[in-house]
Amino acid sequence: MNLQSFLNQRLSDNRVENILWCVGILISWVLLKRVFALLLSRVVYRIIKKKSENLTVSEFVGLLRPPFELLLSLVILYTALSFLRFPDDWRLAPVSQFGLRFVLLKIYQVAVIVAFTWMLMRFVDFFALVSQRRAERTHALASSQLAPFVREVIKVGLFVIGVFVILGAAFSLDVGSILTGLGIGGLAVALAAKESLENLFASFTIFLDKPFVVGDAVRAGSIEGTIERVGFRSTRIRTLDKSYLTLPNKMLIDQPLDNLTQRRFRRARYFIGLPYNTPPDILKTVCQEILQTILDHPFTRSEGGYVRFSDFGESSLNILVLYFVESDDWDVFMAVKEEINYAIVEIVGRHGISFAYPTRTIFLETDDKGNEKGNPLKFMER
Repeated sequence: MNLQSFLNQRLSDNRVENILWCVGILISWVLLKRVFALLLSRVVYRIIKKKSENLTVSEFVGLLRPPFELLLSLVILYTALSFLRFPDDWRLAPVSQFGLRFVLLKIYQVAVIVAFTWMLMRFVDFFALVSQRRAERTHALASSQLAPFVREVIKVGLFVIGVFVILGAAFSLDVGSILTGLGIGGLAVALAAKESLENLFASFTIFLDKPFVVGDAVRAGSIEGTIERVGFRSTRIRTLDKSYLTLPNKMLIDQPLDNLTQRRFRRARYFIGLPYNTPPDILKTVCQEILQTILDHPFTRSEGGYVRFSDFGESSLNILVLYFVESDDWDVFMAVKEEINYAIVEIVGRHGISFAYPTRTIFLETDDKGNEKGNPLKFMER
């Protein structure tokens, strides 16, 4: 038996040659699919390299290789299986009727649409990353914040379009009738997704009003931190204790929000207490020297210093210290505050007095002979 006779033999109504072609193509693709997908990704990267905003080829390949690999796998699978045919003795229904052929065809069509939609979504991710890099390079914080949001909106739109393409192309359904039905049931869906819709509209409000951008330090109620991402439904905040907090967008617009980054300075306000036996002239001198220290500091606002003998506390003479530091940076603010606090300690010590602390004086009532009277203890707190 020669080679041609062997190749012409039939196995389940298929020539051996066709079976070998099918198996050979599939084995070759399994071994080389990663290489082919990588090469295709690099070719596409060369085409759009000028608009890649210095994104490396590895970043592009990391995004596009998986969908390219899936789409090419489906094409190769179709090519390999085209060499084979179902045996006649299986008596399968034609592809136009419900049966094995019909099911396999629909699965293949759905897989191709899913792979193509996935590839488009990855292109959206790529161009969103390019836009974000460009915004970071030009310090356009609003664009940097808008890019992730637009990306999510487009990806949701592609997902919805993909679903309708599957329903229309793969299952031959009337998409127009489906859309009409969705209009009728839209109210029920809106009521069921009330909170999601509220957060969606809140995200549009955030992007239109721009109360903050990515990187701003904000305070919303008891929550304070730095904005790291504004999403489709929620906003991610890195709090002061470095936890990663996710807040619904509706919460951010329904309560007062303080953008700490927009202020040009920070305020320091606190009280110091001196003992009640401090002479008035020393008290006045201490206030003047503290005020002069604040005014002389290079990072404090000259018109913002305020030092006054404020009130009589339970155990101290209270001095109000208030000033503004010309920086929105927390570390700079704390460093300036620390320097002034050290200076206050030196001023108080230089005048021979100390800071007050809670004390209690107990007076014991006695008669002329030194005997305790009834209910002898009376307290005066100082």
